[in-house]
Amino acid sequence: MSQLTTKQRQYLKGLAHSLKPVVLLGGNGLTEGVMAEIELALGHHELIKVKVASEDRDAKRAIIDAIVRESGATEVQVIGHILVLYRPSDKQKIELPRAR
Repeated sequence: MSQLTTKQRQYLKGLAHSLKPVVLLGGNGLTEGVMAEIELALGHHELIKVKVASEDRDAKRAIIDAIVRESGATEVQVIGHILVLYRPSDKQKIELPRAR
């Protein structure tokens, strides 16, 4: 996926603001089941929040990097334990501002 422009990123942050996390990562970490949920949610919604409950900063970062790599999604932002991901689906639902 190509990089988002600052304007597009800001737009997605605004859309994500009212969303609730659809996937919660628990003590088992990033399992195949969790990855499948993320895939399903991205395919359905394009823009999702994932709650990564890890107290260890480095472990949390590693999990986030793995999610982004495995899903092919773009990391929009991370606030605390919440990761916001975006990946356009075949029938694009979210109309991004044009890149200039």
